[in-house]
Amino acid sequence: MVKTLLLGLGNDILKDDSVGLRVVRGLGELGIRDEVHIEEATFANIDILEVIRSYDRLIIVDSIKSEGGKPGELYQFNLDDFRSTLHLSCPHDINLATALELGKRLGMHIPGEIRIYAIEVEDNQTFSESCSPLVEQAIPRIVEEIAQMEQLKFEARNPKFETNSNFSNPNSKSSSLKPLNI
Repeated sequence: MVKTLLLGLGNDILKDDSVGLRVVRGLGELGIRDEVHIEEATFANIDILEVIRSYDRLIIVDSIKSEGGKPGELYQFNLDDFRSTLHLSCPHDINLATALELGKRLGMHIPGEIRIYAIEVEDNQTFSESCSPLVEQAIPRIVEEIAQMEQLKFEARNPKFETNSNFSNPNSKSSSLKPLNI
C-alpha cells in the first residue's frame, strides 16, 4: 500500500491564495482511503521536509499567478519543472524545490512520486476570506479533476485531517505552463 499525502498550500486570509486549501478540503469531503492523508500548510519551505518524511507519494495543491493565465485554470507539474528555481542564497529563503533537493542531499526520505497541481488565481494579495468569483466557481471542477487524475475516488465519506499546530485549521472560516485538458 502506497502511503500518500495530499497537501494543500495557501493562506486563508489572502483571497485566492487559499484555493489550494479549499481544494484539498473538497477532496476530503469526498471521503478518503486509509492510505491517503490530508494536511494543510501555510508554507512551502524547508519546514515541509518534516511533514512529508513518512510518505511514499506526495500530491501538492497550490495557487499560481502567471502572466496571461486564466483564473480557475488547472496546471500539473512535476518536480523537474522547478529545477530552474533551485537556489540557496539565504537559508531563510528556501523554496519548495530547493527544500526537497536539500532533503535528498542530506539523506532524508523524500516521497518517490511528487505531483504538483497549481490553480491559476486572479488576486493572491488582497486580504479576504473569499476567493474571487472565477476561482470559487472552478473549485468543484478542480476537485473532481484531481480526484480522477490521481485515482482518488474515495470510498468513505469521513474526511481525515491530521492536526499539527504548524498548520492552518481545516475548519477555520477565517518551466512551461500547460493547462490540463480533461
